[in-house]
Amino acid sequence: MELADRAVGFLLSLTSISIFTYYTFWVIILPFVDSDHFVHQYFLPQEYAILVPVFAGMGLLCFLCVFVGFVMLKSKKKKA
Repeated sequence: MELADRAVGFLLSLTSISIFTYYTFWVIILPFVDSDHFVHQYFLPQEYAILVPVFAGMGLLCFLCVFVGFVMLKSKKKKA
């Protein structure tokens, strides 16, 4: 089981580093590259640089609220 945990940890780390690198390049470096350069075809328009993290954060916050609500309801049923 330890090997599977290490593999999952490695994949999660690799995924997060890839997303961080992509987003950093998209937001910090890409505005200084000419708009007709071929690298622009690999990125979404700049307005999505704000919208994507905002919606991801809202989704995460909603998921956490629902999770905490279920845990609170479950603990309340256990006490009764």
